[in-house]
Amino acid sequence: MKIIAIIQARMGSSRLPGKVLKPLGNVDVLTYNIERCRAIKGIDEVIVATSTLSQDDSIVTWCEEHQVAYFRGSEGDVLDRYVQCAKFYKPDYVMRVTSDCPFVDYEMASEMLELMIKERKDIVFIKGQLPRGLAVEIISYEALLHINEVGQEPRHREHVTYYAYEFIEEFTYATYDVPENRNVPNLRITLDTKEDLIMITEVVKYFNDPLVSSVDVIKFLKEHPEISEINAHIEQKPVI
Repeated sequence: MKIIAIIQARMGSSRLPGKVLKPLGNVDVLTYNIERCRAIKGIDEVIVATSTLSQDDSIVTWCEEHQVAYFRGSEGDVLDRYVQCAKFYKPDYVMRVTSDCPFVDYEMASEMLELMIKERKDIVFIKGQLPRGLAVEIISYEALLHINEVGQEPRHREHVTYYAYEFIEEFTYATYDVPENRNVPNLRITLDTKEDLIMITEVVKYFNDPLVSSVDVIKFLKEHPEISEINAHIEQKPVI
């Protein structure tokens, strides 16, 4: 069984341009993201999928300097970017990760992958309410190809797996129950605004470890509300 993680990354961002290469401690946001993805048990390859736009040349340069595999595809049609990237590797399963989540939960992702290997479904659905920024998605390659064929609305092309959530009856799925120590939906541990960056930087100052457990990050933020409140007012952009 071949399993790859594809990290979607681009420099264009309406609220925080260039966010994926912003400094974070002694490294940068993308380093945190990639190191944590590489720590997921069962992943064979981690690939950064960026666009063909010239503004994303800096991501390609970064990948080449850090010996990270990369793929370039459509900027707007993220689903096609995933499919074309995956076709090159021909995996059994694809893990979707977004590069603006520097604290992606690699321990939980390992458990989700173990569940998928055991149950062999089309997709894993998460039951519970995680802090924003910790989750990954796991989907079979065949299900990804199916979504690419039938999911033609803009939201399907932008959000990759969104079609599966709208038309759940077309897929088999496994359910991952969020552990109680991660069931904290009021926390925002993602990067989309300057306030997010300020908050995340405070976390990095405390731990200074790209592989710190997400559980420890959650505990720290619960114990330091003055930090978690820095970006608590930020609203996520709606799916259109």
